[in-house]
Amino acid sequence: MEYHKIDLIRIARRENNKKRNYLLVNPLQGKHVPVSPGQAFQMMDALAGKINSVYPGERLLLAGFAETATAIGARLAVKLNTGYIQTTREQVPGAEYLYFTESHSHAAEQKLVKNDLDEKIHLFDRIVFVEDEVTTGNTILKIVKILEKTYPSTVKFSVASLLNGMDEEALERYKKHGIALHYLLKTDHSLFPAQAEKFRGDGTYFSGWGHGSGTVLPSDYQDDGHRVKEIVLPGYRNARKFVEGCDYGRACEALWKQVRTYIPAAEEMSFLVLGTEEFMYPALYTAFRLEEAGGKVCFHATTRSPIEVSREEKYPLHVRYELQSFYESGRRTFVYDLKKYDQVLILTDAVPGSQEGLNSLAEALQSAGNKNITCFRWCENAEFLS
Repeated sequence: MEYHKIDLIRIARRENNKKRNYLLVNPLQGKHVPVSPGQAFQMMDALAGKINSVYPGERLLLAGFAETATAIGARLAVKLNTGYIQTTREQVPGAEYLYFTESHSHAAEQKLVKNDLDEKIHLFDRIVFVEDEVTTGNTILKIVKILEKTYPSTVKFSVASLLNGMDEEALERYKKHGIALHYLLKTDHSLFPAQAEKFRGDGTYFSGWGHGSGTVLPSDYQDDGHRVKEIVLPGYRNARKFVEGCDYGRACEALWKQVRTYIPAAEEMSFLVLGTEEFMYPALYTAFRLEEAGGKVCFHATTRSPIEVSREEKYPLHVRYELQSFYESGRRTFVYDLKKYDQVLILTDAVPGSQEGLNSLAEALQSAGNKNITCFRWCENAEFLS
């Protein structure tokens, strides 16, 4: 399937970011904007098709970038049956890291688990970095140089992205470095900063969820006593460490089958499935299977990206909820444009413990009219199985 700018690009404005004031919001990606999971997978599978036959005989390791490209990278690895690892900003128990920075980001530090690369990199001929969009290519070039220094003469490098906005100078730099580029759509970013600056940022902001008396609540919000059901499920695979695409796919299918037992009926019901921050693909896959089962399903995820919202019709995001993170106390996260559904399924790999993150997200969902909310934790602590 061929994609065009109107399909994949909406311009938004980052909050207080002087290095890059704009953000490209992809309405099909399932991160910031609610989307049919089938449409998200159709787009990701189109990118998989771009590299399916390009490297015959080569053993590929795909590396998805946190947090917005983790589902894309995992989907490609599952479809192409390659090795997979994602970058992360979280702490992985027992891990040593290769550190690099994403200078324009709200959370600049990125890292790859070095232990697994030490053990597995000799099995592969090429690392393919997977991104939602590449603007300058500087971040990927940083990690390429680190990998070349750490593992000299070991692998080649490529990039697969939904969008590529690199200018001629950047493209030439990659050509000289021998880094191949694959993408669905070539973009010109030169006008985006001015376009972002014109938006008013006058949307609806709800802040302080989970902070008690400091919470700014919608004027018509009522706590009607509905509480979230929590279920911890076994079989967890952590894609921040190395996984085989086929094994990861089977684990996500097993996760769906467990979730399915807690959903009495899917037909004619509306569902929201929410992932949390870097944990996207297993939640998106669950949403896809639920859609196949007959449900009317929307998927998106919480994010660390602070984006301004606007009342303007052509602007992609209109309501912003500020939350507590599932993964770190005191960290701000966000979710955008919540609506009312028959059932809401939250899928996370945050371990049981602090309830701040779940409580704040539950409050936001309830304020949008949602009453039937279940949180599935797919994590190491499966001995707490509910």
